[in-house]
Amino acid sequence: MSQFPFQTLASVRAALSDLPDPDAGALSGARDRNGQLTKPPGALGRLEDLAIWYAGWRGTAQPQITAPQVVIFAGNHGVAARGVSAFPADVTVQMVANFQAGGAAVNQLARSAGAAFSVVPLALDRPTLDFTTGPAMDEFELCAALSEGWQAVDRQSDLLVTGEMGIGNTTAAAAIATALFGGAPEDWTGRGTGLDDAALVAKTRVVAEGLAANADRLGDPLQVLQALGGREIAAMAGAILRARQLSIPVILDGFICCAAAAVLHKINPAALDHCVAGHMSAEAAHGRVLQALGKPALLDMGMRLGEGSGAVLALRILQAAVACHSGMATFAEAGVAAGDDPAP
Repeated sequence: MSQFPFQTLASVRAALSDLPDPDAGALSGARDRNGQLTKPPGALGRLEDLAIWYAGWRGTAQPQITAPQVVIFAGNHGVAARGVSAFPADVTVQMVANFQAGGAAVNQLARSAGAAFSVVPLALDRPTLDFTTGPAMDEFELCAALSEGWQAVDRQSDLLVTGEMGIGNTTAAAAIATALFGGAPEDWTGRGTGLDDAALVAKTRVVAEGLAANADRLGDPLQVLQALGGREIAAMAGAILRARQLSIPVILDGFICCAAAAVLHKINPAALDHCVAGHMSAEAAHGRVLQALGKPALLDMGMRLGEGSGAVLALRILQAAVACHSGMATFAEAGVAAGDDPAP
């Protein structure tokens, strides 16, 4: 008997049908507190909304962020052999070693935000199958990857960022997005790690071939993930779902992370209520995914690195929002009359 929490796709669907909601009392208390802080109403803009949202999921009107967690999942894709990336598949293993040694961009960003960091390699010696010939994974492999993500979430954490590493995974994300949201492959396929025009045309053709080869599975979001995804994409979905079960807020990263999250959203439109979008990636289709998810980005810095980097940078924004909300004095505490607030 496997130790994994998900044995079948039916068990994943069951988990998505029974999701906790934010704490209504904490939301009400946070709104009340926000209205009493020493500032004009709405003066902190979206920071106020973020802090109230965070308070609701943490179940307290005056929350703190003390234990953020960043988890990077790594997987290899059989479709990478079709030349869809500017880098060889060996780079996945090499980058995992770089993460573990603390040498990647996301390591520096996580350290600066005070976040715990870990990387989870997923069967890197066994790439998924080339999805242009059929499903990338079977049901057992998909459930195992979802379960790896689920188990990677620290129940003591109070904020989660999931990132990824996997040569070829923008191709998988483009195929997933096309299957979930419709349109043509060229609407969702971008340059990834820096493809030239000819390589982009070839990559788009590979996405189209993958959709055609798996046409009988495209009506079910989980089967879309099984047919077109990768282990690291599935693991991100599993981690995001586990965070919801634990009422841990999530900051979504770029195109690949949001493609993983979109699978959950398509099954249950409320599945991502505990998530905010960290940034707008320079990957062409990311904005379209965010629009489909109803998630406006916190930042737009022209980033397209992946590995959770944009979301970890956005963590600093959320930390600032919560610090202001929970640390500012109220008018009563400061001895300032609400009508006499000296702020302009």
